[in-house]
Amino acid sequence: MFRRTFLAAFAALSLAPAFAAPLEVTDALGRKVTINTPVNRVLATFNYEEFTAIAGVDGWKKVVAMSREPWAGWRPAIFARYAKVIPNLQAMPDVGHVEDNTFSAEKVIAAKPDVVLMSEWGFSSMKTQMEQIAAVGIPIVVIDYNAQDLGRHLASTRAIGKVMGTEARAEELATLYETQFKDILARVTKAQTGAKKKVYVELARDGAETIGNTYNNTMWGKIITTLGAENLATGRIPGAWAPLNAEAVIAENPDVILLAGSSWVNRPKAVRTGYDATPEAVRAALQAYANRPGWAGLKAVQSGNVNAIEHGLCRTLFDFVAMQYIAKRLYPEAFADVDPKKSFRDYHAKYLPVEFSGTWFLPLKP
Repeated sequence: MFRRTFLAAFAALSLAPAFAAPLEVTDALGRKVTINTPVNRVLATFNYEEFTAIAGVDGWKKVVAMSREPWAGWRPAIFARYAKVIPNLQAMPDVGHVEDNTFSAEKVIAAKPDVVLMSEWGFSSMKTQMEQIAAVGIPIVVIDYNAQDLGRHLASTRAIGKVMGTEARAEELATLYETQFKDILARVTKAQTGAKKKVYVELARDGAETIGNTYNNTMWGKIITTLGAENLATGRIPGAWAPLNAEAVIAENPDVILLAGSSWVNRPKAVRTGYDATPEAVRAALQAYANRPGWAGLKAVQSGNVNAIEHGLCRTLFDFVAMQYIAKRLYPEAFADVDPKKSFRDYHAKYLPVEFSGTWFLPLKP
């Protein structure tokens, strides 16, 4: 009898590692993070659309808390659409947000997650909170789509897939992104002749009378230089983002202007883009910027190459559609057969639970 009991216990233990063996994940920073399995409680802080594409709507059943502001606060129209198809999203507990200093290590710990998916910018700026979370044994996996670095995009995608048990889907998405990214760069390389075209990008949130941030070596800034163009912000602003002097923009006379819009609320003068934006409203908002003092003579304005582009596209798993759009404005012949709108529509149809609609990028003149 003892022997039978022992053999039964041994057999049960021999099966346990398949369910309880620790999981090792390599995150965006190349850190090897060990996570106890099974992973049933996940805390997410950013890149929610990427999480949804990789883990699916069912993946949200494992999410026990989130940083609410970067989605519900920054882009409420997008959040509202996802809340209709993700049952637990609207009531999801909030652990606070990095940028407004409400992020709470205590709330994170109280949620008892098996793992925290943390943005790189949050991880690097909230060092004390990260140490407090790590001190109680909660592993932190860093995700980074902001750097506009191909390696980090792919590592982030695969890390989420491994944590969520959706590795095949993550690999499919990583392959799609890498294929599109390399195709864009190959076309750019063939198209580049002569002097680089100059590009100015500005966050168009507060109206034409207010100079919004531009971006240096990150987000839009990195995309511009990756596409072989000259970013007006390079060497002219402190840090990663800040406003650029109006006289400098006029003096440099950009070939292309990008005005980053979004579905902000309580921003009546903003360039509004996204699911609910119409071409007519977007072009009216663009015209207000084109009418700025000193802009009438700019090459970009005279040629109609003043463009709205959704700000949320510059740090995502689908930012290749933004790259396609900008590259098409820079090198129209090389990208004549590329349709960024179709690319985004197809991505929605295959990987996202919400339907594509609206205006995400648009030139002032058709």
